[in-house]
Amino acid sequence: MAPVQRALRPDLTMDHSPDIHARLTPAMRLLVERMAQAPYPPMHTLTAAEAKAAYAASIGVLDVPRPDLPRVQDLRIPARDGAALPARLLAPSSAAGLPVLLYLHGGGFTIGCVESHDTVCRVLARQSGAAVLSLDYRLAPEHRFPTAVHDAWDALHWLAGEGAAALGLDGARIAVGGDSAGGTLAAVSAIHARDVGLPLALQLLIYPGTTDHQDTDSHALYAQGPVLDKALIDWFFHHYIDSVDRSDWRFAPLKSAEVEGVAPAWVGLAECDPLVDEGVLYADKLRAAGVPVALEIYRGVVHGFMTMGRAIAEARQLHADAAAALRQAFEA
Repeated sequence: MAPVQRALRPDLTMDHSPDIHARLTPAMRLLVERMAQAPYPPMHTLTAAEAKAAYAASIGVLDVPRPDLPRVQDLRIPARDGAALPARLLAPSSAAGLPVLLYLHGGGFTIGCVESHDTVCRVLARQSGAAVLSLDYRLAPEHRFPTAVHDAWDALHWLAGEGAAALGLDGARIAVGGDSAGGTLAAVSAIHARDVGLPLALQLLIYPGTTDHQDTDSHALYAQGPVLDKALIDWFFHHYIDSVDRSDWRFAPLKSAEVEGVAPAWVGLAECDPLVDEGVLYADKLRAAGVPVALEIYRGVVHGFMTMGRAIAEARQLHADAAAALRQAFEA
């Protein structure tokens, strides 16, 4: 199924049908039903350590086959507090001067890692022709807000400075992107890049979180899921951020005073996702500020579908669309 591009407007969510599963594609519905039948406790009932281990155990189960690439390099990136952040460079060729995407993985700021998004990043690298630098930013609850924000900024600054040259990449052609919590970090990093005069080719935002409180229509509609529900969102944010900090624009980029002059955006959203309305609202905010925005809404799929490409055709379509957006941005 091809994605549907819609005019930007805040009332994306349509009729509030009580049968949420009726909105799903047949393949998505079957997968959701199988997930519901699996004999595992809900993630929000686990400790953070248990959730990290459970998520790690599921890596790659639904991903497309992992592509081999000619350049795969694990490295460390310096953070402001002296920490050395793990990262992985994935490149579709060994040629010098490739453009590069800094990628920030999803996982509610609490789970996920370079390995969990390795296949997706490899696919983006192969299909876009660009290098992808995937960052293992530090996670909650050990590292609460704003540590992940600082890690993302520090990695972007390093890449635009000495990092690109050290890795043989083109420091004048850099994009930032991520999914879910990583999409939030990417949006925030793009604002910061604007503030410090660092030009970016693109911000690639895949179902990003952008609001300070989850009170949109889609949060109400999908409060019971599927896959991502209110209980899990609350669990993530309980581990990540104090209530007093939730209005900080570095957690909720919709709260940013102004976004004029930030990098052009490609925004990919799942229709059946609590976060879909806030994704549209952020795309609206960018476009109202004169920022070029391409918005794709993938019908009948749920939050996190990007890593379900073995079963969900829309995931493979998103891979192709995101890679095409990167190619176009880097060729501009």
